[in-house]
Amino acid sequence: MVVLSKTTTEQYPCIRNIKQTTFSTEIPLVDLSKPDAKNLIVKACEEFGFFKVINHGVSMESITLLESEAVKFFSMPFNQKEKAGPANPFGYGNKNIGQNGDVGWVEYLLLTNNQDFNSIRLSPAFGKDSDKLRCLLSDYMSSVKKMACEILELMAEGLNIEEKNVLSKLLMDKDSDCIFRVNHYPPCPESILNNDDDGENVIGFGEHTDPQIISLLRSNNTSGLQICLKDKSWISVPSDHNSFFVNVGDSLQVMTNGRFKSVRHRVLANGFKSRLSMIYFCGPNLSEKIAPLPFLIKGNESLLYREFTWFEYKKSAYATRLSDNRLGHFERIKDS
Repeated sequence: MVVLSKTTTEQYPCIRNIKQTTFSTEIPLVDLSKPDAKNLIVKACEEFGFFKVINHGVSMESITLLESEAVKFFSMPFNQKEKAGPANPFGYGNKNIGQNGDVGWVEYLLLTNNQDFNSIRLSPAFGKDSDKLRCLLSDYMSSVKKMACEILELMAEGLNIEEKNVLSKLLMDKDSDCIFRVNHYPPCPESILNNDDDGENVIGFGEHTDPQIISLLRSNNTSGLQICLKDKSWISVPSDHNSFFVNVGDSLQVMTNGRFKSVRHRVLANGFKSRLSMIYFCGPNLSEKIAPLPFLIKGNESLLYREFTWFEYKKSAYATRLSDNRLGHFERIKDS
């Protein structure tokens, strides 16, 4: 369960079903093994800020084994899971998302790229299985990071950037600030199904954008993820446990001077089934300067954002509510 005490939907944010949201067939699909992948990535980032990836190179064995360990953890008694918490920000968290009042029908593990740190944080809960988990985390995170670098290099090619590794090198830095999150959304019986137009859906994770460069997400076969389109409408993303989904983050929106849009997304609780998702957030070194890339600026095009370090932006972003426009503080003031 998400909390030990008696729960009602009154404790969680809800959205009304003003209009039924159907599963979308619009989600861009990118096959990383195909020659046109670089162009499809650029198009998807411009139009959606989001795309699905197949032939990603991450072994299903690695995925299945880690997911199995995650299921075991979230099936533990609450007092056992608490031994891996509280999230500050890393470790086990429950219901509360961040420090600014956001809540959701979710429990989670937030981990770093440092497996020594993760082992210390998780060993009280996992006990003798800690070494096994350490190896699984290391294998999975290394594979996903490799895929992220491949995607960023294809992206650079698609943007006709001469320096192919201009984006991927930010992740290859030994001090890159990449983090890993496992979200568990237990079944929420109180959540009314989407086909009841007069009902409400309980929010599992509220609408937000990711602050990093890109995020790589996969989940089990339970639906719930939704993304916001340019016209402000929401579409549901069909689940596919064999594939990965890629989010454009705020930092990439800045580096492309707004050409790529950071995708706003949310997760709705499911009334009958658990949803388990694993997200790898690709952040640069804390001292890395984030600014529009000069070779993407055309002619007299105005710069939309001022330069800032990843540390500055991260600090600012995590001091806000989930749904806030986090980039607003870093936009250049337009000439009157």
